[in-house]
Amino acid sequence: MKAWATVLGGAASFVLLGAPSIVHAQEGPGPSGATSNPQAAGYSCDPKTCVLPACNCASVNPPGGLAPNSVPQFITFTADDAIQSYTIEAVNHFLAQRKNPNGCPPKMTYFTSLSYTNYSLVTDWYVAGNEIADHTMTHILGNLKALNAFSGIPVSSIKGFRAPLLSYNADTLTQLHADGFVYDSSATSASPANQTDTDAYWPYTLDNGFVNDCLTVTDVCKGQLKLPGLWEIPMYAIFDQRGATGIHLMDPWLDSTNTDDVLNWLKDSFLSHYNGNRQPFGLYTHPIHLAVNYPGLADPIAMRDMINTFLDWTQTFSDVWIVSNEQMLEWIKAPVPNSQIASTAALGCSTPNVDASLKICNGIPQNEAGLLVNCPFADFPWTTCYGCPVSPPTPDNPVPQQNTAAGVRYHLPANCSTAFFDPVKNQCTCQAAACAFTDNTGPITTPNSSSSTNSSSNSTSPASGGNTKGGAASLSSITAVVLSLVLGATTVIFLH
Repeated sequence: MKAWATVLGGAASFVLLGAPSIVHAQEGPGPSGATSNPQAAGYSCDPKTCVLPACNCASVNPPGGLAPNSVPQFITFTADDAIQSYTIEAVNHFLAQRKNPNGCPPKMTYFTSLSYTNYSLVTDWYVAGNEIADHTMTHILGNLKALNAFSGIPVSSIKGFRAPLLSYNADTLTQLHADGFVYDSSATSASPANQTDTDAYWPYTLDNGFVNDCLTVTDVCKGQLKLPGLWEIPMYAIFDQRGATGIHLMDPWLDSTNTDDVLNWLKDSFLSHYNGNRQPFGLYTHPIHLAVNYPGLADPIAMRDMINTFLDWTQTFSDVWIVSNEQMLEWIKAPVPNSQIASTAALGCSTPNVDASLKICNGIPQNEAGLLVNCPFADFPWTTCYGCPVSPPTPDNPVPQQNTAAGVRYHLPANCSTAFFDPVKNQCTCQAAACAFTDNTGPITTPNSSSSTNSSSNSTSPASGGNTKGGAASLSSITAVVLSLVLGATTVIFLH
């Protein structure tokens, strides 16, 4: 396969000769039965000594002793694997048009893998306020180094981890703790939230041990693994009409061709959380399965419409918030009732104050147009603000030497925010609080559930969020830049 390109500007394009590779993602079937129980967990925690914000006991009850009907119902929307134009479009289709009760766009967590990722899209997604997390099994810190070098993501901002294939062990968690991660989200809650002795615990720290997957993962429960300060955010299963034996986890819409059935699964499972102890509810996706215009595959219009119908329905509940894992944890560390939730800064939104006319490669399409560099690797070409390496990054060599043929690009320093760093001039354009961010958070109101649409048309509007100060920001000012990639006879639209 041959490829060529130049520095990209506006609606520039590059051309590949040869057939595209079709890459599918799936974590495999969900569990077939319970993965934990109190006897297998052998867990004990004293809430008098395990105190927020540093420590939280595993409990089905909301943190801080709050009554369930007084706390928000969080929906965490997460995505796994490579960030590409297809996957960004898919997530945008579900979130771009929505608002949380404070008027802020929802944000999500993207567990990003190294292979087949377009690094400039990672930059854009992060600067728009979404959370970038790690999704690699070997050389965990190597993925962080690549995301920092080629996407300008501060290493300190990559706080979460999800194991590929959801396959982890005690060594994995111990390594995450040693490397300074804030949380893991690989464990499964495989019993209904309203079931007696459910394992649908609110997120908890591992100061006193592990309580999920005690029937399937060895050497982590019964107090064998204690990792102070490391949080576990369980992945909460969806249940079909069979109840506790009808378990679905990743991409539940792939488990039935009847979208009406899947919609009912989602609604019933959601209500078991909402009408119970309001444990977080998760939509765990491989968004490539929800992409349109993917070469050789039919567009999954019915699935997309069903998911939007579900999200529309959840937003008729006034205390539902669609959030990233990072945002949710900030509320859990300092929980307040719905009547005081406006005080939770992490749920707010702000935008970086960057002059729209400034030519700077910073993750904001209007600023970086014409400045992205294309890295024309045969297996998967990608773009970046920060200079191409001489060879593709790998787990063993995540940051190869830079190819300086088109000039030197500099990497993000620790003392500058991504949106304000100029990698061409090696200059931080904002070093004072006054020039940094504008708060766009509004008063708490009932969400406008009618703002979303079920449509077979492609969603091309920008996604939620903003590079954060205090955890959030808006993407309302960012416009889409469309890059056209011709693959043989196939035209793929890259939403930037």
